[in-house]
Amino acid sequence: MEPMDIVGRAKEDASLPKATMTKIIKEMLPPDVRVARDCQDLLIECCVEFINLISSESNEVCNKVEKRTIAPEHVLKALEVLGFGNYIEEVYAAYEQHKLETMQDSVRGGKWSNVVEMTEDEALAAQQRMFAEARARMNNGITVPKQSEPEQNTNS
Repeated sequence: MEPMDIVGRAKEDASLPKATMTKIIKEMLPPDVRVARDCQDLLIECCVEFINLISSESNEVCNKVEKRTIAPEHVLKALEVLGFGNYIEEVYAAYEQHKLETMQDSVRGGKWSNVVEMTEDEALAAQQRMFAEARARMNNGITVPKQSEPEQNTNS
């Protein structure tokens, strides 16, 4: 018998995190409603099967238009083909909301969000400083001056 890991599925099979799914189930129901554990497992299985179904149909839609990457429009078309057309508007709205949130997150917490623009001279000076620091680290902390052209002795 294969080792079981999550909700009666073999480890090789795809599944959803049980704790997260249980939390979602509880959030969707009134606080006074309890759900039996086997019912939670069944709901999780249904969600996995639904995702597999939508993914498979989205892949077929994607292949029909000769694309190699499933795009949101392929998922929306798959919903329509499978008879879930009445969910398309809500799914599209959730997708648009997700795009807005991820865009705001990347702007707010992005790597360059707090960087003040530099002039070209400031950027060049910063680059030269960083190169000098890197050279120093490469030379075990010993700063080796760059080779310069020999000075001409005018006192000869």
